[in-house]
Amino acid sequence: MSESGLESYWATRTLGIELLHRECFRHSDRPDALPARPVITDLLQPGLRKNPRRAHLLVSTVLGKHLPTDPLVVRDAGDRLGDLVRGVLGEQDAVALGFAETATGLGHCVATRIDAACYLHSTRRAVPGARTLTGFEEGHSHATSHLLQPMPGDIFTAGLPLVLVDDEISTGNTALDAIAALHEFAPRTHYVLAALVDMRTEADRARFARVAAELGARIDTVCLATGSAVLPDGLVGAVLDLPEAELNPVAAARGDSTRLDLPWPQDVPDGGRHGFLRTDRPAFEQAGAAAAKMLRDQLVTEYPGRRVVVLAHEELMYLPLCLAVTLADSGIPVRYQTTTRSPAYVLDEPGYPLRRGFRFQAPEPGEEQPRFLYNACWPDTPAAGADPVLVFVVDTPGDSAQLYAPGGLVDVLTAAGSDVLVAVVPGADPVALEAARFRDTGVQGSAASARPQLSVPSRAEQAASARPDPGVPARAEVWASVRPESDVSAQPEAQMPSRPEAPVSARPGSEVIARPDSEVYSRSAAAVSSRSAAEISARSVPAGGSRPLYGPEFGSYARGDVAWLLKDLSDAELEADLAYREQRIQAGVAHYAESLPIEYQPDAAYRELFDQVLADSAQRLALAVGTVAELVVAERGTEIVLASLARAGTPVGILIRRWLAARHGSRPGLDIPHYAVSIVRDRGIDTVALDYLAGRHNPADVVFVDGWTGKGAIAKELAEASAAYHAAGGARFDADLAVLADPGHCVRTYGTRDDFLIASACLNSTVSGLVSRTVLNRDLIGPEDFHGAKFYADLAADDVSGRLVDTVTAAFDTVRDRVTEQVGRLRTADRTPTWAGWASVERVRAEYGIDSVNFVKPGVGETTRVLLRRVPWRVLVREPDATEHAHIRLLAQAREVPVEVVPELAYSCMGLIKDVRR
Repeated sequence: MSESGLESYWATRTLGIELLHRECFRHSDRPDALPARPVITDLLQPGLRKNPRRAHLLVSTVLGKHLPTDPLVVRDAGDRLGDLVRGVLGEQDAVALGFAETATGLGHCVATRIDAACYLHSTRRAVPGARTLTGFEEGHSHATSHLLQPMPGDIFTAGLPLVLVDDEISTGNTALDAIAALHEFAPRTHYVLAALVDMRTEADRARFARVAAELGARIDTVCLATGSAVLPDGLVGAVLDLPEAELNPVAAARGDSTRLDLPWPQDVPDGGRHGFLRTDRPAFEQAGAAAAKMLRDQLVTEYPGRRVVVLAHEELMYLPLCLAVTLADSGIPVRYQTTTRSPAYVLDEPGYPLRRGFRFQAPEPGEEQPRFLYNACWPDTPAAGADPVLVFVVDTPGDSAQLYAPGGLVDVLTAAGSDVLVAVVPGADPVALEAARFRDTGVQGSAASARPQLSVPSRAEQAASARPDPGVPARAEVWASVRPESDVSAQPEAQMPSRPEAPVSARPGSEVIARPDSEVYSRSAAAVSSRSAAEISARSVPAGGSRPLYGPEFGSYARGDVAWLLKDLSDAELEADLAYREQRIQAGVAHYAESLPIEYQPDAAYRELFDQVLADSAQRLALAVGTVAELVVAERGTEIVLASLARAGTPVGILIRRWLAARHGSRPGLDIPHYAVSIVRDRGIDTVALDYLAGRHNPADVVFVDGWTGKGAIAKELAEASAAYHAAGGARFDADLAVLADPGHCVRTYGTRDDFLIASACLNSTVSGLVSRTVLNRDLIGPEDFHGAKFYADLAADDVSGRLVDTVTAAFDTVRDRVTEQVGRLRTADRTPTWAGWASVERVRAEYGIDSVNFVKPGVGETTRVLLRRVPWRVLVREPDATEHAHIRLLAQAREVPVEVVPELAYSCMGLIKDVRR
């Protein structure tokens, strides 16, 4: 369409939206299905959405998203864009990244065209068994989080130029955010941003140059055409005032639906979600040809002479596009488009691109937000009951009861009079895919064994070694890539001097460090950072691998309260006499996490004191629980996942989960997942547990929870271990620890900074679900195992775990108004950690001639632990008769430990461990 034809668009005539053309670009004159010199209105149409941030929508005519499009046009647009990318790269190899959800298919087309070593698209789906390498955010999108889940992680971390592919560049903010996040994770010297259209202003382009200079990298951009959108004043208000769109049209006669299972090997990628290597193409082509033949046979048999619209589903775009191209090549009239997460405005008016729309419940289990589909008809025939068969291509997670239920996609499409064929692709299993890639490269051994960097053949090596397979049909147009010409080069946005980058395996910290002086299997921060990206990424959660434990089979908490990411060691003999155990720990021949102390069982007087402490402190505990819970939701959102640090953090995690389950103010009740994970001082957090969480949730949503801080050793351990896990190829977790009490001023998310008695600190397993402290012993914990713990079922008669959480839960309603006030104060306060507690510990260590700060345990909770689990030397208290120290005085008396009054003490009390070497 020429620019003069723009007036025929409804949004231009009615609202004054204009699309202005600047330039078009092309790398070669090879004939294809696109206009030879497209203007911006050949590639875009103006649409609308009722969004106060951005009311206009640029509807692509060549992407196959909102508009049913000739699949040859979609493919050729990707090829033409790929040619421009190759012009910038020259003969350099590259990896490519497509943005979910819109550009997953386009990115794959570009990657195929340039013969990229690896193609990956971001995803918003949590895939069991997959690990999230890193991620980034998108500001204007309806769904913002982009996760990267290559299997294994190192296929995408090599230092090749990175090509980022999106459908449009509006301001470039999404691309710059992605480049910044990826550059921080794995720096590169060259980025190429490729999009169908570039609508940036000069200020936007200048920002690209500044970012390139700041990163010390070169950032090029290529596109089919540049232009700008002229938006009239008051557009947002005008669009918001439009009448509500009528979705889900209903025809006089309902259409029929059928289902077809397409064959697909589980170790062949069906797209780029978990990475698509150059070496994957032959198997993909063979599997795709078989699937296309089965689909065509079904259509010819069941729907002879009918036109077809192939509907891809969200991120699964490239395989359906290839199927559509094959159908078109065979002579079937076919168009192609996809479903989307993004709502847009529908209007059945000539010149408006979205003539009809469908709103349906997401077919994937656990997805609450609705999905959308537009037009879903043959072009120029938008009325209900249109002729074509709708072929909905979906992978196994989407082939669910919700797909066919009332309000599901099949239901709303057949209600509109359409015949629907659901074509189900089993899809690739990420664990099987990873295993196949290591098998194909000849690497043997367990997932945790040392592995070399996964090698991807260069384009020249691949071409030299390629041999035609006589059993695979030749497919010059669809399944095989065509080498582009390289006589035209795009101009870079900003050029910086090129510099070589060290490969991942050569970066500092990649040498494995042995620790012969310790019997414990080490997963410390140093050990995590010492592993290569391939090693850490290779570890997975395979079928039959580590799985959570639940009560009442493990622990006394209810199944719904917590999932323990631990290995059951209940049958192992791990307990040792306190004095003997302390001697081995202090002598350096054992680590405290290798064994367990014999659980000290207080006498009747102490248990009676516990009952009184719980009754007296329930409201104070409830206030701290509610405060930290609402603070977390206010600052981290409602999609959080709780990961309590076993075991002291676990009762707190349960209480936070219970608080959030009830409505509070305008916040509805929330059903929050809760896991218990192990962290060990000097050994770090359980990385197998982190793998498990990253494979099932967005790592950015995980909130680590503990009971209190002492001097802050665990807060530091968590921060260091999380950073090392990410640096070694794992996902990025937020290490901001949330606690009930932060007397050490070590964290910024807390319920209070008072050093007060938390009742769960008064006892051992009998107040923590009858679960022991966690164990990390290489004789019992393998590289694929969670850290371990024991379930002391024999102590059930003395168990007060349920009574504690029930008592505090019963006090929730009495503190709700105070929680709202407290959260308001904290959100405006300076909560920056000062680590004042650590300085106080150092002063006490020096004054009492103690060799290590590890022998100084500050605060009520830590002092209690010293008396219950270690060999105590003495107890320091600020006040001699403080009510909250009554249990400490009883314990000290029972164990014949002196109590010393130190009025200037920074904490209300401290416990000092005896140096048994003296």
